[in-house]
Amino acid sequence: MPLVRIDVNAGRRSEELGDLSRGIHDAILAEYGIPERDYFHILTEHPAGQIVAQDAGLGFDRTADVVMIQIFTQGGRSQEAKQSLFAAVADRLGQLGIAGENVFIGYVENTAGDWSFGFGRAQYVTGELAVPRK
Repeated sequence: MPLVRIDVNAGRRSEELGDLSRGIHDAILAEYGIPERDYFHILTEHPAGQIVAQDAGLGFDRTADVVMIQIFTQGGRSQEAKQSLFAAVADRLGQLGIAGENVFIGYVENTAGDWSFGFGRAQYVTGELAVPRK
C-alpha cells in the first residue's frame, strides 16, 4: 500500500495531473502487484519558485516540468525491485512527455504498524487487512 505524494509546478491541466497520477499508479501496479484500489495519491501544485530541484552534481538541468515523487511504503522489497519501479515510473511518465531528468523519486520505507486506514486502528496489526506480500 504505497502512499504517493506528487509535487509539480502549477500550470498543468487537470487531465494532465490525472494522467500523471495514473501513470505512477500503473507503474506501481505492474511492478509490485498491489491491488488496484490501493490507490492513495496526493497531488500538489506549487507556484513558480516553490520547487527547487537541482541535479545533485550529476551534470544535467531540470525544467519547470519537474515532477517530485515521494513513495511511502512498507519495507522489505529488494533493491532490484525498487530500481525496476523507478525505471517503470520514468518510462510511464516519459510516455506522457516528461523527460527522464524531470522525474525525481524519494522512496521511504516503514512497517505494517505504521499505517491506519481509518477509524483510528492499525488495520494491518488488527488483522482487518492482510499485510501485503513483498
